[in-house]
Parts: sequence; structure tokens; C-alpha cells
Amino acid sequence: MQKVDLKKDLKPLYQPSAKEAVLIDVPTMSYLMVDGEGDPNTSQAYADAVEVLFMVSYAVKFMVKKGASAIDYGVMPLEGLWWADDMSKFSTSDKSSWKWTMIILQPSFATQAIIASAMADVKKKKNPRALSKLRLEALSEGRCAQILHVGPFSEEGPTIEKLHQFIDSMSRRTGKHHEIYLSDIRKADPSNWKTIIRQPMA
Repeated sequence: MQKVDLKKDLKPLYQPSAKEAVLIDVPTMSYLMVDGEGDPNTSQAYADAVEVLFMVSYAVKFMVKKGASAIDYGVMPLEGLWWADDMSKFSTSDKSSWKWTMIILQPSFATQAIIASAMADVKKKKNPRALSKLRLEALSEGRCAQILHVGPFSEEGPTIEKLHQFIDSMSRRTGKHHEIYLSDIRKADPSNWKTIIRQPMA
């Protein structure tokens, strides 16, 4: 059986420095996605989105492992695209107006047919509430800057500001604020949480 380390293969995208922002070119890749809005700390829709993303991603993993290609790989981390209709209100103090798309990257060898089969299997066994909102879609971010934040989400501010200053010194920001959650927050101490902060740019 072939074993694939997606994080290693995509090292420039998933292992940035915490010391300084870096430029990267993000290729078009396919993700499972669920859209929603509201405070992620209190929103049932957010919890439902995360649940179904991992359910289906693990179902895809096991189908690929048992299928003709027989490839074993680790499910990729949860990621989030965040914004607000009025970006002046996009602040950490009031998250009720936040909009989000939660996503998990799918490997190129997980075909649309495999993913559709995995979704059908999850529906048959568990039928989670957000399954009808789940979709597979390509995301094209292109030129971006990113940096690693270590610590709780509530302390991301200075890291985000550092990233924005880096971009503003040479270009302008485009697209949506993107976060990649490398740590299992159920187990890790908040002081050790690792979050990639990514921002598309012109």
C-alpha cells in the first residue's frame, strides 16, 4: 500500500515560519466546503459544519485506502475563510456578523465519484444535519502571503497585523482572510495552538 504525506508534499503551504510572513503561490485545489454565518464559538451551524466536513473526509480516506488505488494518507486539517459584508465590523469583539466557509482539502486522487460515494455512505449511516450544505469545489487563491500564529485565537491580532503590513508594503490585499488550524484544540494547550494565517494579495 502506498502512503502519502500531503502536508509534506505541500510543505510550503502548510509549514510556514512563525517569525516572518512569506510569499507563496497557492495552486487551484479541491476542497469540501460548508458555508455559514455567526459566532463560531456559539453557532450550532458552525459545529454542524465542522462535524460533516470531518465525517466525509474520513469516509473518503477509508474509501481511497480500500479502493483500487490503495493509498493511505492523513486527513488534512480544518481551514476557514472568514469575512463580513461590512468589513469595518469584522472584529474579534463582535463575531455575530461574521460569515465563513469551512473547508478541508481533498487529495487529487480522491475523485468526484469517490467523494460522492463517501457522502452517500455518511448519509446512510449518520445523516448529519449539515450534509445537504456540503459541496466539493475548487479554490484558486494564487499569490498569497502567510505566517504561523502560535497561541490562542484571541491573540491573533498582532500576527494578522504583521501579515497585513507585509502585504501592504508591496501590494494590496484581495480575497478572504484564511486560517488553517494545525492543532487539535480539544487536546492541545491554547498557548501551543498553531494556526496558519493566509491572505490572498494582488
